[in-house]
Amino acid sequence: MIKTQLIAIQTILRREIIRLFRIWPQTFLPPVITQGLYFLIFGTFIGSQIRPINGVSYMAYIVPGIIMMSMITASYMNVVFSFFGAKFQRHIEELLVAPVSYYTILSGYVLGGVIRAFITGSMVFIVSFIFIRPTIEHPFIVLLFGLLTAIVFALGGFLNALYAKTFDDANIFTTFVLTPLTYLGGVFYSLDMLPPFFKTLSYGNPIVYMVDGFRYGFYGFSQANPVNGIIFLIVVIGLLAGTNLYLLKKGTGIRS
Repeated sequence: MIKTQLIAIQTILRREIIRLFRIWPQTFLPPVITQGLYFLIFGTFIGSQIRPINGVSYMAYIVPGIIMMSMITASYMNVVFSFFGAKFQRHIEELLVAPVSYYTILSGYVLGGVIRAFITGSMVFIVSFIFIRPTIEHPFIVLLFGLLTAIVFALGGFLNALYAKTFDDANIFTTFVLTPLTYLGGVFYSLDMLPPFFKTLSYGNPIVYMVDGFRYGFYGFSQANPVNGIIFLIVVIGLLAGTNLYLLKKGTGIRS
């Protein structure tokens, strides 16, 4: 039984990876160009006018946030459109009638999102070397926050895909929730730059803890306790995974 589930996960994952590289101009090229423009505009043109933050140049300071932003978008978009595409093309029914558990289905799609997130993040990191030489003080923390964040948004994309009835529905959360939270998540600025009210308000944005913990892995300083960020991400993963599994078993969005 375990062998069957592992084969199923490998099959889903192989399909996801093949799809990613088959349409690489859509999956990998746009984020690299977009984040490269962020480095150029915010880092080079604007950043040269901003004083260092915690002893780190502004260009170096925004590198972790931009990488994290690309990973968040990649993991979320990969799962939401891949799983919704399976619903739309009706081949999700093949998985539902096969001897494959709901855990396996969820795991396969989430792993696909995580892989795309790490490939995209790695490419953006390489592009950053054109502008700056970022250092990594705690590689394990960088990998841990990258992994946990990618899983969170892959699960979030899966949840959106379950409820989505059209491709426009798959974009609603991205446009009205994900993008604003990301831009207000401390990617391009330190929370210490904000007035007290907005600084306090920012701590209600979950992406702040993801970016802050990721940046801690690079430079060794943070505005919140990284351990709290890790605990928060693990709790969110548990809640989202449980919700997705419950909705899968219930047949929400996948059964007439």
